[in-house]
Amino acid sequence: MALSARLELRHSQSLVMTPQLMQAIKLLQLSNMDLITYVEQELERNPLLERADDGEGDAPIAEPVDADIPERADTSDWFETEGAPSSEQVSNALDTDIGNVYPDDTGQPERPALDVGALAGGDWSSVGRGGTGEDYSLESFVAGEISLTDHLAEQLAVTITDPALRLIGHDLIDQVDEAGYLRADLVATAERLGASLSDVEKVLGVLQTFEPTGICARNLAECLALQLAEKDRLDPAMQKLIEHLDLLARRDLPSLRRLCGVDDEDLGDMIKEILALDPKPGHAFGSTQVHTVVPDVMVQPAADGGWTVELNTDTLPKVLVNQTYYAEVSKTAREEEKTYLGECFQSANWLTKSLDQRAKTIMKVATEIVRQQDGFLTNGVAHLRPLNLRMIADAIGMHESTVSRVTSNKYMATTRGIFELKYFFTSSIASSEGGDAHSAESVRHRIRQLIDAETADDVLSDDTLVKMLRDDGMDIARRTVAKYREALRIPSSVQRRRLKQLAGA
Repeated sequence: MALSARLELRHSQSLVMTPQLMQAIKLLQLSNMDLITYVEQELERNPLLERADDGEGDAPIAEPVDADIPERADTSDWFETEGAPSSEQVSNALDTDIGNVYPDDTGQPERPALDVGALAGGDWSSVGRGGTGEDYSLESFVAGEISLTDHLAEQLAVTITDPALRLIGHDLIDQVDEAGYLRADLVATAERLGASLSDVEKVLGVLQTFEPTGICARNLAECLALQLAEKDRLDPAMQKLIEHLDLLARRDLPSLRRLCGVDDEDLGDMIKEILALDPKPGHAFGSTQVHTVVPDVMVQPAADGGWTVELNTDTLPKVLVNQTYYAEVSKTAREEEKTYLGECFQSANWLTKSLDQRAKTIMKVATEIVRQQDGFLTNGVAHLRPLNLRMIADAIGMHESTVSRVTSNKYMATTRGIFELKYFFTSSIASSEGGDAHSAESVRHRIRQLIDAETADDVLSDDTLVKMLRDDGMDIARRTVAKYREALRIPSSVQRRRLKQLAGA
């Protein structure tokens, strides 16, 4: 067969993911905190990007002017004086008495002079500390939260004086988790430190006497036993109960009465004592930083009876493209520099457009969610409608994947609290009367209401719950009721009857 060259035309369709499109998709699904971090990285990388409140950009940004204190505009005058400024100069510049700014400065000549260089450099935080130029804030004067490790180390320092045993103590403390439990193999620890197992156990015994009581336990039973022993309540019956916590978790009260050798009243008192203990004593010194949820969307009642939906502008990074700087630098830039500037200019423009499009898309989705879930906002969770991504996507003319990205890690502040946008999407439960379907969340809420209202003499079984829900117009199967009840962490009817009878006794 002879080989030859030929020219062919072909038509084909393909989806090309450009870097810009990938960036827009990424921005869409970022939370507000992650978005701020991403924009900060872009600000450092791209010289043509700047914060909207930094000054010059595409549009002039007006700075607030306070007409009542014109002297503040002249504070730079006394920075140029030779030597240290006098107290009178400082008072005039700051429009206040020197004692109000530096209470310790009485104007005596023997006091150290103010560091003019530090002041001229804009580091006002160094004033009053000898002009060291070190940054500090008001938070520096607030006592920091002590960690569990530090709390135990302080007690170890005054309890064990032997250096070898103290070393073992520090090693064991480092293996205590945030809940206060020791997650260490004593044999492996002894081998690693080259110490005897008896010394390690001896040190552990000392650590378990530290505050808070129950600390350094190796399991839940030991933690509870330490707390009961401190209260002088670790008698043989209580010891048996501690050894069989699995039976207590299953609410197997007859077996516990037989093992502990007590009657119903004594067993009830013992269980109440157990429930009053702290299963995680280390959480009082939690070192995990908890971040407050900042809503992306704010929903408030409108005057016409509807709802006002607006974006939380505090969570939106504000960046501008400095076109003036780009035009000036491009005039004298070399060819390779112009290429780099062009890429930066294109990237900066795309980022600003992507941020604007992200805000508009979140607004569209949030507005439609509010329209669909008006009953929930007005009357509560019992009126939460079944909702899925397709319903929102069809209503606003977007793809389901886009709606899914928008609702990830985004929160809405309403009059009923702050909810993740995904909270409003629930599966549907058919109506027994052929009407509108019910959301799964409203069914779970109704199940909890029914169980909370039951009495010890009339505990509702799952079959009874099915009948009551159908009377309310909710067509639901028994296995679904059981699944929802377990998801709500509600015990079975048998276990609830035992607990209510025990509590009544």
